[in-house]
Amino acid sequence: MDATFWHSKWARGETAFHIAQANPLLLEHFAALQLAKGQRVFMPLCGKSLDIHWLLANGYNVVGAELSPLAIEQLFAELGVTAHITTIGTLQRYSAPGIDIFVGDIFELNAEQLGPVDAVYDRAALVALPADMRGRYAQHITNISQCAPQLLISYVYDQQLQNGPPFSVSPEEIQRHYAGAYSLCQLANVAVEGGLRGQCAADEQVWLMTKACLENR
Repeated sequence: MDATFWHSKWARGETAFHIAQANPLLLEHFAALQLAKGQRVFMPLCGKSLDIHWLLANGYNVVGAELSPLAIEQLFAELGVTAHITTIGTLQRYSAPGIDIFVGDIFELNAEQLGPVDAVYDRAALVALPADMRGRYAQHITNISQCAPQLLISYVYDQQLQNGPPFSVSPEEIQRHYAGAYSLCQLANVAVEGGLRGQCAADEQVWLMTKACLENR
């Protein structure tokens, strides 16, 4: 899966993955991250998610990464703010009070450019990537966030019955990608109402990941 796939999705308005409300699982489980108001939350492959609106409205700062400039132009328009746009390496940075979004290839984003983050919220990034990219992605996010705690939402279903994205990512795979750096706790396993795209049974799983060395103190 290359960049053209996602650029085409946004250009054609094929954004069924964009839900018209903040994710209920975010609202229910965000407190598990134990963040204070004003702390900075990183959202990889954020699109124009209404989760960003919710985080900002509740007093958190947001930093995101997204491939599609169209998605981020729409995001800032919907937020009703004007973005200050700068070029950083191969990336474009869209900034306004409380929010910074890096537009381009997420693998080109480094820790210095990202800056300090207090948590990672991954709702639609890991599950958007095919199997041969997920290990690299997980390691990259762990590195550039400096192992910040993560709230991760994944899907589990019979991949033979449905093409991704979103892809099915099993608990075993999540353990394989993250257990070296994090202690993992599954907070929830919720059946997708009506099935995934109405075609096959699926569960959404919520994972809290905290830096392993902190658990061992």
